Amino acid sequence: MLFDTHAHLNAVQYEDDLIEVINRAKEEGVEKIVVVGFDRETIMRAMELIEQYEFIYAAIGWHPVDAIDMTDEDLNWIRELSSHPKVVAIGEMGLDYHWDKSPKDVQKEVFKKQIALAKEVKLPIIIHNRDATADVLEILQSEGAEEVGGIMHCFTGSIEIAMQCIDMNFYISLGGPVTFKNAKKPKEVAAEVPMERLLIETDCPYLTPHPFRGKRNEPGYVRYVAEEIAKLRGITVEEVGRQTTENAKKFFGIS
Repeated sequence: MLFDTHAHLNAVQYEDDLIEVINRAKEEGVEKIVVVGFDRETIMRAMELIEQYEFIYAAIGWHPVDAIDMTDEDLNWIRELSSHPKVVAIGEMGLDYHWDKSPKDVQKEVFKKQIALAKEVKLPIIIHNRDATADVLEILQSEGAEEVGGIMHCFTGSIEIAMQCIDMNFYISLGGPVTFKNAKKPKEVAAEVPMERLLIETDCPYLTPHPFRGKRNEPGYVRYVAEEIAKLRGITVEEVGRQTTENAKKFFGIS
């Protein structure tokens, strides 16, 4: 029983073999998947997938790298789509200081607008953070994101930062990097973060776990994330699967 809380099955990388990818996920025990749309094209595809597959849900938002492209019309469109019963979160949103396509002030403005929207439509948020931890935390606090809560997607920070996020009503989601040999911080977080605040994800087609690193990622590989967490905590993979699936269903409001 596994729940991939962050997948991009709406990516072009799955155009030729999506059905096979989904079947493999099922074989690995993946029960539910949240597909994340982060611009016009990927949001539209995510909405198509939730109509096609009973066990797929959508999160819709605007990625910080593309913040400069987002219009008020886009925001209103996300607002309208958010009423769909299988849209379970707003995001991914946040800040990305690695790429310089969108100026920092524009990223911050778009981030704040999406938090306000999430509070308006009463949905939790999914956070993308790359090289911007201090500013991400400051905005989450100043904009009252605690009200809706959220996920720190593909978390790679320290256990101290993780606990700060949990105090703000956030869950910590771990992906493929936790399986990497030299991933000191993710392994510490996997071992120490409270189980009731832990989620697992693939972020596929990116961040493929060991032993498939360098190849295309897919939801079935979330099992390797669960196995690594189980090893680090000294519990069974079934326990990790059960608890993280329970956490995800509670977070997304899926019965």
